[in-house]
Amino acid sequence: MGRKKQQVNDDAWGHAAGAIGGLVTVFAVLGAIRDKLGLSWPVTVVLVVAVLVGLGYGAWRLRSSLQRLLTGQTQPAATLKQEAAPAASLDGETDAEAVPAHPELTAALRTAGVIGGEQVIRADQVTIAPVQTGEVYDFLVPKGRTYEDVEKRLGTVAGMFGVTRLHLTMQRSRDNERRVKLLKLHEPPFTRPFPAPTRQEIETFAGVPLGHDVTGQLDGVPTFDKASLLVAGMTQMGKTTLVNGLITCLLIAYGEFELYLLDGKFCGLTRFEPIATRYESSDDPAVFWDMVRELNQRSDDRYAQITEAIRNRQPAPKFKPVIFIVDEAADFFASGATNEEKDQAKQIAEDTRSLVAKSLESGISTVLMTQRPSTNAIPVMVRDQFLYRMCLYVASAGTAKVALGDTYFETIAPINPVLLDPDIKGQAVLFANGRSTLIRGFNFDDKFIWDVVDEKAGQRMEALPEETPIRQAIELMQSRGVKFMPTPELAPALGIAETDPTEVGKQLNKLLGVSAHRGAKGVRGYRLADLTAAAMSHS
Repeated sequence: MGRKKQQVNDDAWGHAAGAIGGLVTVFAVLGAIRDKLGLSWPVTVVLVVAVLVGLGYGAWRLRSSLQRLLTGQTQPAATLKQEAAPAASLDGETDAEAVPAHPELTAALRTAGVIGGEQVIRADQVTIAPVQTGEVYDFLVPKGRTYEDVEKRLGTVAGMFGVTRLHLTMQRSRDNERRVKLLKLHEPPFTRPFPAPTRQEIETFAGVPLGHDVTGQLDGVPTFDKASLLVAGMTQMGKTTLVNGLITCLLIAYGEFELYLLDGKFCGLTRFEPIATRYESSDDPAVFWDMVRELNQRSDDRYAQITEAIRNRQPAPKFKPVIFIVDEAADFFASGATNEEKDQAKQIAEDTRSLVAKSLESGISTVLMTQRPSTNAIPVMVRDQFLYRMCLYVASAGTAKVALGDTYFETIAPINPVLLDPDIKGQAVLFANGRSTLIRGFNFDDKFIWDVVDEKAGQRMEALPEETPIRQAIELMQSRGVKFMPTPELAPALGIAETDPTEVGKQLNKLLGVSAHRGAKGVRGYRLADLTAAAMSHS
């Protein structure tokens, strides 16, 4: 211990002596420089310190250069680390220099204001796939942005691509808010018509097809169960052709259902009269009202059956779907000048609202078409009940709101029907389940429609028991090629031997379950269409 302490003291005296010697040497050197240069003491000290610092920096640079040459580095490690650190970018993962930006999308979305000036669309997060009519851009927007930023400026984005809004269709991802799919068409939509779909295409579609989308694929609605459809558009835009296509697709792929038709154009829906449970060709509001009340009554009866099943703890009954289609519906809501006519119009509106709103659970759906989509054409209380909406070309955005809903242009990626080409018939904006789709309705050949109708009518006839009076009456009239048969002629064929005309009428009415019709010259009898419709409703 004592020896170690003595060694420490000796070291301290040695360091002190060295320091004193160093100071003496420094002052000697400074004095020599001062005498040689003739400077004052402060200037001499500053000069010497500056020279020493410069020599030290030069030695450090020389040492660093030798180290870089030996390790293969071209610049200091600290500088490399700083430049390799990501800049504020789209992902916080890497900067625009490290990962190339997609030039077209980045420039378009920056200029359109979708992304910030410092943000990019990463090229490694973009795929471009060709389709029949254009190409699909699938990409991610930067962090902090979502598909809504693209959707809000879709028109501006289309302009940046050098096309119109109708050339551009956007789809959002269901699993990532930043993922966007943009379809850019090479030419205006439906410039070239697509061929009508085949039976197989209609049958395999997941739902009810209403038309082709802009890529030529079938598009439509998933079902008409618990849903109704409003179709609006200016005259001669293709509404009737579109709905004829809808009915044809329903007959092919929707299974068994009853069809109620009110043809306000008198001949627009005539092709389907043979398989309709009830077909009327009229522009009289009283006829429309009568059909609405009939369906409301059927709805009430069905609800009564549902209620009874619940009370008895039984499964809910299954009903055959009923679809009520009305062409030129606005004519039936028009109000006359008298108080009686105004009251009738109010009651028609209320009964129709009840039918559309309350009958869905009982399996009754309504399709209304109008060529006058003005504010008062179809009452608001009725319009608000439709789940599906379709609008063909109209002249103003206000008119489009009447058809598609007051808040339509606040939905995801809306399509303004004002932009549709009126020279391309059957184009429409379909708004269903919160999504807008531009479609063009099918234009089937008459022969195709007639074949479908005849096939469906034949299937329903085969489903009837062979010995039923109504089937015997139908087959008799078909064999004779007539569409109307007087009561005195039909009764004997069905085994009625009564001679009193009144009694014959009663027995025949009870046997067939169909009311007689007064034909030409007041002759009472039965129409083939009425008998067929009755058979359809019970098959």
